[in-house]
Amino acid sequence: MEYKNRKARRNYQIFKSLEVGIVLTGNEIKSIRTGKLNFKDSYAIIENEEVWLFNLHISPYDKGSYQDYSPDRKRKLLLKKNEISRLGRKVTEKGFTLIPIRLYINENGFAKIELGLAKGKKIYEKRDKIRERDIQKEMKKVN
Repeated sequence: MEYKNRKARRNYQIFKSLEVGIVLTGNEIKSIRTGKLNFKDSYAIIENEEVWLFNLHISPYDKGSYQDYSPDRKRKLLLKKNEISRLGRKVTEKGFTLIPIRLYINENGFAKIELGLAKGKKIYEKRDKIRERDIQKEMKKVN
């Protein structure tokens, strides 16, 4: 199972990506397996040498009752200390942002997030990309 953040590549230029684990409750993983997940405006922040993911909306599991959770709560991401310090330096010095690119469940049944080190695109960069795509479509029609 794989869920992609479609707006990530449209709104950001991604320089590097890495696979990280995420801390979830039992009902959250069940809800992810049913596909009730939304990446809208999600991002990660480094606080107190820990990485936290904000605004990842996981809808409550319909059949779950005893372990309710807030759908938009912040979730801890699992990285090694040296990776956190490396990412922290890049975020503070060079103005990068940490955004989730995709969430998937690996062969062992663990939920993993592909976290991207990205910079936001300017409006004119988005327009140029759209213009290039339109030119490519016209070239294919001609040939």
